[in-house]
Formats: sequence, C-alpha cells, structure tokens
Amino acid sequence: MADLPVVLVHGIRVTGSMWSPVRSLLRSPSAAPDLPGHGSLSGVPYDMDAACDVVAECIAGLGGRALVAGLSLGGYVGIATAARHPSMVAGLVAIGCTARPGGSFARVYRLAGRLAARYPAPANRISASGFRRALPGPAGEAVVAGGLFCEVVPSVVEAVTSEDPVVSLARYPGRVWLVNGARDPFRVNEIDFLRACRNGSLTRISGRGHLTVLAAPDRMAGFLDQAADAVRDRVA
Repeated sequence: MADLPVVLVHGIRVTGSMWSPVRSLLRSPSAAPDLPGHGSLSGVPYDMDAACDVVAECIAGLGGRALVAGLSLGGYVGIATAARHPSMVAGLVAIGCTARPGGSFARVYRLAGRLAARYPAPANRISASGFRRALPGPAGEAVVAGGLFCEVVPSVVEAVTSEDPVVSLARYPGRVWLVNGARDPFRVNEIDFLRACRNGSLTRISGRGHLTVLAAPDRMAGFLDQAADAVRDRVA
C-alpha cells in the first residue's frame, strides 16, 4: 500500500522552508505550502478560511487525503482545516498550539504585531537572529530560508483569536496527535485540547521549547512517518 502523504504547515511570519530538514528525512511523500501573507503568497491577505483553503488545495494535489502536521500557527491552521475538511484530513499532528487564543497571549502578540507591521525590516532582522540562536545550524537556516514576513502578524493574530480550536477539535472525528515541547508556554491548555479530541493523544518532548521541537529533524520525521502509517492502516 502506498505511503500516505504528509502536508506540513509552517509557523507565523516564516514559510514552508522551515520544514525542509524534516521533509528530507520523511519516507512519506510531502508538501509544505506557504500560507497567505507568507513567502510565495505574501501578496494574499491572511484570514483563516484562506489559510485552510491553501492546505485543502495542497491535499487535493496529493490525491485528496493526507496527514496534516503543523507547528504553532501551522498547528492552529491544521486544526481549523480538519474541522472544515474532515474527509481530506486523514489524521492531524498539532505541535506547539495548545494555548487557547485570547487573553495575555493575544495582548502580547497584538502589541508585537503592531510594532512589526510598522517596522517590518528591523523586525525581520530581529526574528532571523532569534531563530538562528534558538536553532543553530541547518534547522535554523531552514526557518529563515524562505524569508520573513513580520508585516502579516496583525492579520494572523486577529484570524487565530477569532477561532476556537477546542471546538474545532471536538468537531473532527479523526486521529489527533498533540505534541508539545515540555518547556513550551503554548502547552498551557493542553489538557483541554486533549479532552476535546475524539481520538487523541498527547506527547511531550523533554527539554524542548516552542521552536526547538525542530532541533532533531530525524525524530520529528520518524514520528510523522509513524503517524502516517497508523492512519493509513486504520483507513485500510
């Protein structure tokens, strides 16, 4: 039986290039599209419907059914896509995205987003430096390889805070893997997210933070291949 494709969704202000080290190690066929307002779609306004449409179109191009995996913003987009297109999302791996939108996180991101949109060039330089410090070597270079797009942050924050990912998870009937770095502040509501899943599990990666879950691309690729196999076998 053919391997199930994997669609990988990137985080805020970066592009699908962030997944390049993982994709190079996957056994499964894969794609990592750019979301609206980012990379090749930098001229397209960002909203959650448009982001989900990009993921759905990518799945369609891979045969119509795929495992969807996303980190941070990509995880929230993956959850929203699974709720909107459950027949296309064979399984979902949501990484670093188990904080309910709103509250203190939203206030911080709104403030940062306004500054970033007003001064995108220095904001992009600061972001690139931060990514390289957090992920020295090829993993960090992959994150910045596709360019940085801090000007989209305000639109992304408004789109994410307009959604309720817990409700979306409850609507999705498929298999869900929630994955968090043990040091990631975005895991604050992980138990609420897990309880919302009809068929879910929670994995914490010891010693890792929000971005550094990508520090071992081989382990992430192995995890995703195993998830793809599990979903493929369940469908079969």
